[in-house]
Amino acid sequence: MSSERLVVVGSLNMDLSVTVPRLPQPGETVSGADVVRGAGGKGANQAVAAARLGAEVAMVGLLGDDALAGELRERLAEEGVDDRGVAQLPGVASGVALIVVQQDGENTITLSPGANRHLDVPALGSLTGGTVARRAETLLLQLEVPLPTVLAAAREARDAGALVVLNAAPLPPSVNPGLSELLASVDVLVVNETEAAGLLPRGSRDWQEHARALRELGPGVVVITLGPDGAVAADDELNCAERGFSVAAVDTVGAGDAFCAQLALSLGAGTQLPEAVRRACAAGALATTRPGAQSSLPSGAEVDALLDGAPLPAADPAAGPAAGPTALPATDRPADPPAPTNEVHHAR
Repeated sequence: MSSERLVVVGSLNMDLSVTVPRLPQPGETVSGADVVRGAGGKGANQAVAAARLGAEVAMVGLLGDDALAGELRERLAEEGVDDRGVAQLPGVASGVALIVVQQDGENTITLSPGANRHLDVPALGSLTGGTVARRAETLLLQLEVPLPTVLAAAREARDAGALVVLNAAPLPPSVNPGLSELLASVDVLVVNETEAAGLLPRGSRDWQEHARALRELGPGVVVITLGPDGAVAADDELNCAERGFSVAAVDTVGAGDAFCAQLALSLGAGTQLPEAVRRACAAGALATTRPGAQSSLPSGAEVDALLDGAPLPAADPAAGPAAGPTALPATDRPADPPAPTNEVHHAR
């Protein structure tokens, strides 16, 4: 993937994580391990993930003027991410995420956006010189920065001929006109089960059918991650389902970001959808085997090694809507995915 160029417009945060025996209930205090500090933010995570997977990556975003900003910028440089599109704002704090991780890898996250909330459309233009992404590049977006900025970036990049991939997380409380416009302005939409149901109330037990329905909102390709069950995807030619990889999961925080980065790189390189989803599932699975967000992200060689033990079955578009690798009938997929364990892949 070394020839692939990816641009990420998104958030940069410092993650403060603590591992607990179980997630606390409302009003409850649970003692945990020592606090671990590490670079994070969905934008920065996906930029670092893509760089480790072999891409040439540029990051666009905002930091505060505190000590955290220097650490976060240094981490991007260490990973080979071009940070010329990252600026610091005076008098503003950098973003911080407070993460509580259960021993089986499940987690809760509370986010203080800080400088990320100031990435408005004028700031985007200033940081990019009016050119977010060019033809033959891929733009990867999330929703941890203001929605109007994400929409402006998507439209500009798409007009320039770039592939636009949106990880619609965190999803706004309601589907507003701005979000609807954004969905109509992206080529690829990636969501988990909760986000998929939030965008379009679920009328079927079949996630593949739900992915097809989400395409009617505008994206040409829709991918729904299913935690331990892998992922399903739909485009205008076929639908496919990919089972999760069995790994010893310790922390799911970075799994979704690894998934999105690998998917964006694969689709940008012209990889067929079933294979792209399979590679993304492998990347997400590997990210659960190590603690932390960016510290857990795998290399391209690690993804290849995991895939070498599980050859890719060929998709058969002629077989109809359910075709693709390990395509599952509706009766085989529960309405709600089973509770996670420490033996499975999570790609939230």
